[in-house]
Amino acid sequence: MSYPAELIHARYGEIPFNVDVEWNNTLDTLLSHRSVRTYQTKPLPSRTLELLVASAQSAATSSNLQTWSVVAVENQERKEELATLAGNQVHIRQCPLFLVWLADLARLAHIAESRGISYGGLDYLEMFTMATIDAALAAQNAVIAAESLGLGTVYIGAMRNKPLEVADALQLPPSVFAVFGLCVGYPESDIATAVKPRLPQSAILHRETYKLAEQDEAIARYNQVMKDFYTQQQMNVPGDWSEHSVKRIATPQSLSGRDKLREALNFLGFKLK
Repeated sequence: MSYPAELIHARYGEIPFNVDVEWNNTLDTLLSHRSVRTYQTKPLPSRTLELLVASAQSAATSSNLQTWSVVAVENQERKEELATLAGNQVHIRQCPLFLVWLADLARLAHIAESRGISYGGLDYLEMFTMATIDAALAAQNAVIAAESLGLGTVYIGAMRNKPLEVADALQLPPSVFAVFGLCVGYPESDIATAVKPRLPQSAILHRETYKLAEQDEAIARYNQVMKDFYTQQQMNVPGDWSEHSVKRIATPQSLSGRDKLREALNFLGFKLK
């Protein structure tokens, strides 16, 4: 178990507060999270997938509707296809297990049809939002479980770059959408990955009411922290976090195809009223 001060420093690039609570393995796992993009060929232990799904199903779900599903992809040919659709991300091909997390309203529609009950409520944005949140909560539980077992993970938002092609590759029925993917496997031990610092809590944590202008100092401090991080990791990344971030939202083209997401969702059966 790591000393908490070291983990907090890694997460923020500084130690902004002292920890008075008794440290435990859960906190250790949470604060040690890092994205892993290089994996060993070593297979996962038997029933790891089922344990990860059990952990995912232990997450909160709105009204117990459980409006999510997950597709486990282990077939190399299918991983190759999904990697290509996600911009040729090699870690999708490399990891032994690739999980695609789904916002799933098809199951409720199927149940309603089988009972002769209308399901017009599924056509509304609220239900799509609920399903997306459910999928995210479930996936994060699976990530924590995987990391507690010594596995590495990385989320793949590029499943949304070409949602229609991903739906076709996974044979998704109407009203099911791939929210993101998740690589799972043993990290390549020869390639060390560091904990990436996050924004100071003074930019994220608001007490009683939201305060936007007061975040400026924290953002400026974080820009320097990230510059230092890239230097320490010998990463040739020009500019600072603010510059990188605004480039991702500068134009519709910056969204890598996701500017057409509403149309794709409509085609997949989500009316989003």
